[in-house]
Amino acid sequence: MLQISPTTLRSILILQTKFIGDIVLASTLAKNLQLQYPGVRIVFLCEARFAGFLTVHGIASEVVPFSRAKMRGTPLERGRELFRAVRALRQHRFDMSIDITDSKTSRIVSGLVNAPVRLGYVPSEKPPRWYERQPATVGMKPFGFGKKHFLYRYLSPLEALGVALRVRVPAIRPLPFETTRALALLARHRIKPNGFIAVHVGASFPGRRWQPERFAAAIDKIVKETGLGIVLVGGPDESEATDAIMALAKAPVVNLAGALRLETLLALLKEARLFLGNESGPMHMAAAAGIPVVGLFGLTNPVRWAPVGVPSISLRPSMPCDCVGGDLCHRTDPSKACCVWRLEVDPVVDAALELLARTEVAFEHAV
Repeated sequence: MLQISPTTLRSILILQTKFIGDIVLASTLAKNLQLQYPGVRIVFLCEARFAGFLTVHGIASEVVPFSRAKMRGTPLERGRELFRAVRALRQHRFDMSIDITDSKTSRIVSGLVNAPVRLGYVPSEKPPRWYERQPATVGMKPFGFGKKHFLYRYLSPLEALGVALRVRVPAIRPLPFETTRALALLARHRIKPNGFIAVHVGASFPGRRWQPERFAAAIDKIVKETGLGIVLVGGPDESEATDAIMALAKAPVVNLAGALRLETLLALLKEARLFLGNESGPMHMAAAAGIPVVGLFGLTNPVRWAPVGVPSISLRPSMPCDCVGGDLCHRTDPSKACCVWRLEVDPVVDAALELLARTEVAFEHAV
């Protein structure tokens, strides 16, 4: 276990080049580091679209952007992107780097940045090949503090550093002006704060998206039982699914998918009575905002990825799964498996109603 004096640490690089859900979970690592090392400068290497979210919420002092799309391009594009990112990072002269991406590329970046203290997973999730190397000078356990949830993969650096775990779950407070913007948007659509369910129908792969017709059927049943409003959230690339729900649902539905930046989405989620959606980044954002969550899972195990820190119900079809995805489904890859399609409508409705009833007293006190 490595222990570092708080007075000697000035800057830390966190390599997290994945998705918004990973960013939300990793925010807990950043907050613990800020508490342990007051005044430390924390810089994230991540996608440019997350930069504002990280900096305005105080999770990072700065973001160095990194394009995953370019790293999937031609060798020339990959080389240019890697060179640009490493050159920008080396200018900071980091005292420590923490690689929680744990990929071939992130290991290369960590080695080239060459901070005096470099943390990496031992063993790596995908062990380096014979011609690759693990540049870490300090090894981290695959999951820290004896836990199994992926949150504790991102908290494992704390255990390796001998840092006390003070903040245990993500909690991100919306900015006041974003809350004002979200409330104005709700008022425009005649939706009351805490009087609606935020529904997210998207995910990174079609097989992780519950069918739009089932979402529509569940929405109709929930609205009939509760009278709550429904607001669809998500990205602009999810219009096919949201358009289908708008056409199929009989209950009134407000579609804000593609209309909100991340900072406004967080503020809107904070005003929701419940979140219902696929296992995805917005699910973790909703939990970080502090609202109850019903999460729909496929091959991904909720033990690893369930929302944390809030009342929640994670639904998953029985396993092993009878494949329903045909050629689309890669049964060993949770990000490319279609098991969530086997979830029926009634269990999802029952879960939403149960969670609403379970949290009703807390909700009444809050309002």
